[in-house]
Amino acid sequence: MESEEVLYAEDPIVSVTDEDLEVLKCRANVNSRNRIRLCAHPHVSDKLHEMIIILKRNAYFPPHKHIKRSESLHIIEGIADMVVFNDDGSIFQVLPLGGPGSGRSWYCRLNSSVYHTLLIRSEFLIFHETINGPFQKGNNQLAPWAPDGSDPKSNKRYLEQLDTLAARFMKNATS
Repeated sequence: MESEEVLYAEDPIVSVTDEDLEVLKCRANVNSRNRIRLCAHPHVSDKLHEMIIILKRNAYFPPHKHIKRSESLHIIEGIADMVVFNDDGSIFQVLPLGGPGSGRSWYCRLNSSVYHTLLIRSEFLIFHETINGPFQKGNNQLAPWAPDGSDPKSNKRYLEQLDTLAARFMKNATS
């Protein structure tokens, strides 16, 4: 356990069961930021990072982009909308995500450095994320036009505003 949000698997073979997911959900439930991640890679210096990430409905994932790295998400359970932004903070795309059988995309890969975040639509969102390592703080850039995650009230207000903007974007996209 690196922190209340980050766990590292220590076994040479890493597997995750339904029971493990339930334990992780309980841990996300009591976490102040409504999230937890299980890192299947043993160290931050690894060249490939694979994580099982669990976010509760109200978790705020600040809009960010990964510099010169690609990222993929495979949804295991739950539904969310991935909001992709232009550099000025306007919405470029809203991608409905959900587990298999949800009628939504259950896999996506970001091949370029674009600002993105998730609006969680279910009680929990569980996904497998793969990203190039090693992890270095400078590899991720927070969006300058959004809260950085440190103030819960600002985060909540921003999520409410973004939810409205994303719904408007989707409505206009289908009109």
